Amino acid sequence: MSKHKQAAAPKPLDLDLRPGQSIELLKELHILTRDGKLNQDSRRKLKQVYHLFQFIEKLLKELPASEQGPTLADHGAGKSYLGFIIYDLFFKALGQGRIYGIETRSELVESSKALAQRLGFDRMEFLNLSVAESAHSDALPDQIDVVTALHACDTATDDAIAFGLQKEAKYMVLVPCCQAELARALNQNKALNLQRTPLAELWRHPLHTREMGSQLTNVLRCLYLEAMGYQVTVTELVGWEHSMKNELILAKYTGQKKRSSAERLTALLQEFGIEELLGQRYPLGA
Repeated sequence: MSKHKQAAAPKPLDLDLRPGQSIELLKELHILTRDGKLNQDSRRKLKQVYHLFQFIEKLLKELPASEQGPTLADHGAGKSYLGFIIYDLFFKALGQGRIYGIETRSELVESSKALAQRLGFDRMEFLNLSVAESAHSDALPDQIDVVTALHACDTATDDAIAFGLQKEAKYMVLVPCCQAELARALNQNKALNLQRTPLAELWRHPLHTREMGSQLTNVLRCLYLEAMGYQVTVTELVGWEHSMKNELILAKYTGQKKRSSAERLTALLQEFGIEELLGQRYPLGA
């Protein structure tokens, strides 16, 4: 007998693949090479998507049973890594429910449609729309159970929140990215605010303006969601070694609108001299 053991086949297999999971999907998404290998960049991306899926799977299981099954809208879908993984690991075995991938780049929409057809993922739809446009599209149902937005840039996350409110989403799962709108507003009023309050030192330098704008934007989003009847949890998506865009906002609809959150949202906008965003981004109604 040879003293040399036969080399083991390459395993994606530190990926903890689930029974029935599509290896072909992972290859089509270029997460795995054709011979089943995984490079470091793909490993990071997959770890992030799997980690997010764990949060989403729990939410999907908490939804009440319905005749048509759960609905999920994925905003800023890109190549639809997240949507395809969710479908493969949850919707496929469930046998009902539908996923909508919303993306502005038409070539990515067409390639996702073709991939879904090849894999037989027939309850996935891909729409060539912006997040804002999707809220008024007849291609989507009036109610969506779960809204996701993974790294939707700048105000696209705010549009996803507005979409979720309009569609009466039971859950929203948001990973914000590149928040610039509020930083621009802070910059416009910088000279006045430096005279008005020493707090303006927090965003006097351009780098700090961007960082402060990003932090404040997410704080305001969380207060807005609470004011609109959601219970909000903020956590880390993955370790910092995998992504600097790392904040994960989970919102669960309870129907209990927090007046204190609405008041603090308004007070913060006033304190930072950006009250004009109240009606534009955070309409609280009566």
